[in-house]
Amino acid sequence: MNPVTGRLLIVDDESAQLRALCDTLGLEGYETQGFGSAKRALEALRPGAFDLLLTDLMMPEMDGIALINAARQIDATLGAIVMTGHGTIDTAVQAMQGGALDYILKPFKLNVILPVISRALDVQRLRRENAGLQERERQRSEELAAAYQDLESFSYSISHDLRAPLRTIDSFAGILEEDFAEQLGSEAQRLIGVIRSGSRKMDQLIVGLLEFSRAGRERLDLDHIDMTALAGAAAAEVAAMYTGPEPRIDIADLPAVAGDATVIRQVWCNLIGNALKYSAKRAEPSVQISGRIEDREAIYQVEDNGAGFDMRYADKLFGVFQRLHRPEEFSGTGVGLAIVQRIIVRHGGRVWARGAPDAGACFQFALPLGTAS
Repeated sequence: MNPVTGRLLIVDDESAQLRALCDTLGLEGYETQGFGSAKRALEALRPGAFDLLLTDLMMPEMDGIALINAARQIDATLGAIVMTGHGTIDTAVQAMQGGALDYILKPFKLNVILPVISRALDVQRLRRENAGLQERERQRSEELAAAYQDLESFSYSISHDLRAPLRTIDSFAGILEEDFAEQLGSEAQRLIGVIRSGSRKMDQLIVGLLEFSRAGRERLDLDHIDMTALAGAAAAEVAAMYTGPEPRIDIADLPAVAGDATVIRQVWCNLIGNALKYSAKRAEPSVQISGRIEDREAIYQVEDNGAGFDMRYADKLFGVFQRLHRPEEFSGTGVGLAIVQRIIVRHGGRVWARGAPDAGACFQFALPLGTAS
């Protein structure tokens, strides 16, 4: 027995023709159900019960076009083919303009009917698959929107509910340190210092985590960026907060690119700040900033003469809270480079680094030129 290749709802007020069509298509492997009345067909129709409606165009109680429209109210994904005589081809074309997939001329010929039905079923399957994909996309969008709201609430909770106890701890520890120093021994004062340092460190980690989360959620506002000017502004901002030996920061002409200037500025601040921090122990800290165009990418680099790193651990550089140096050597939370990577990847770019212990480091990132204005 042939497998069922499609479920057909056939409507024709000529009973002999209806019976012959149902029997013939049934032998070809189709599952058929026939009705001589359009109203009875609508009563039997259920969403998803049939793949295709074959309807006579001219019927006394309801014509084929009206039947197709009514059937679509019950099952919006139902495909339709109209059956018509030579004298009503123009009307059949109108039916196709109204949503029918094709038409069949009477009297029927099997070698003509079968290809038409096969094509219509293929189109209908594609339509249903597309509708399913759209529905899943809609559901996924709703889930993402809900997850985004949850994340926003979580971020708010972290920012306010978790940081508040830390501020309280630091505040009361500060009161102990300032108002009761004479009554406390040196060991007690040392422990208070550990408490304050730990609470501040945790607060910095929370702030860093929030910044990392925001870097992946905020909408990008793409526009033409003068990267030379942006890198210069970021360097001036970072240098104003730098407390080490007078650094030399050289910025070459950088290729322009399209991007979100606000978050790309953060990339420059993080990379230049990183370079200054790790070269602060040099007598003459040096940071070289340059760029080039290569293979439809704008590539930028920030190179320093600082502490460098061991390339064996380079895969840890861009992980959240990952650090290659001890906290007592260099301050920081280990979030800055993770933020850099997240911002660059959201722009369709990539970021990497090279270095050697005590021989400086070079961080590079690339942005596509395809959307540059």
